[in-house]
Amino acid sequence: MELKNRTLSNFAELVETGECKKFRGRLKTGIDLGTANTVLAVVDTNNRPIAGISAPSHAIQDGVIVNYYESVQLVTKLKNELEERLGTELTYGAAAIPPGVSEGSVKSIGYVLEGAGFEVTNIVDEPTAAAAVLKITDGAVVDVGGGTTGISILKDGKVIYTDDEATGGHMTMTVAGHYKIPYEEAEVLKTTPEKEDEIFPVIKATVEKMAVITEKFLKGYQVPAVYVVGGSSMFKEFTTVFEKRLKLPVYRPVHPLLVTPLGIAYHCELPKI
Repeated sequence: MELKNRTLSNFAELVETGECKKFRGRLKTGIDLGTANTVLAVVDTNNRPIAGISAPSHAIQDGVIVNYYESVQLVTKLKNELEERLGTELTYGAAAIPPGVSEGSVKSIGYVLEGAGFEVTNIVDEPTAAAAVLKITDGAVVDVGGGTTGISILKDGKVIYTDDEATGGHMTMTVAGHYKIPYEEAEVLKTTPEKEDEIFPVIKATVEKMAVITEKFLKGYQVPAVYVVGGSSMFKEFTTVFEKRLKLPVYRPVHPLLVTPLGIAYHCELPKI
């Protein structure tokens, strides 16, 4: 896990500082249209992080585009910012979806990338994208987003099962209802580190629901460990709740919000020259 954490820390630094690494050759871009954030990850042909950018967004819900125009505008803006920093055009892009979404939703996400000027080369399941970064050969990767819990189970390096289910309670909506504040304020409050001890008891039932969904997914499969990624897993007590329910080791990499976008970039397929 140490090597993966170093890669994630390097990518996180690029996102936070806005800096770019020197590069040669063509670049690959992963576009993660999340419920709370949209993240663009740029890597070279060796999957070395080159640049990254993140911005709040509310244009997608449970893997479904709810505001196409807003999504295209945001991705276009982030793409333009990265291109200016890099001094080159970002041509090829990949996206990800929660497992099991409709074919129409897959097409809509592809249309957003095309509308922003990308040539779409791949659309992959979110947990499968994350597994590529974590380099897991055997185990389960659980991607916990704002509204869904998705899983990919791997054996001998191959994905043998993937599924997704609505969580049954969005964390931010739960926080908003508890404190009787607008959704946007609740999102800020939820992600404030100093408020974590106060917030976690409010959303603990949602985390337990995620664990129950994961337990159902794992039924009939023997896995040595579970790896959790996604913004909802950032609470320090998150893995404790999962381990108690699943009776399995549960690991969370550093910067879990950035694992999936980086994995999407890994899956961007460059056309042969």
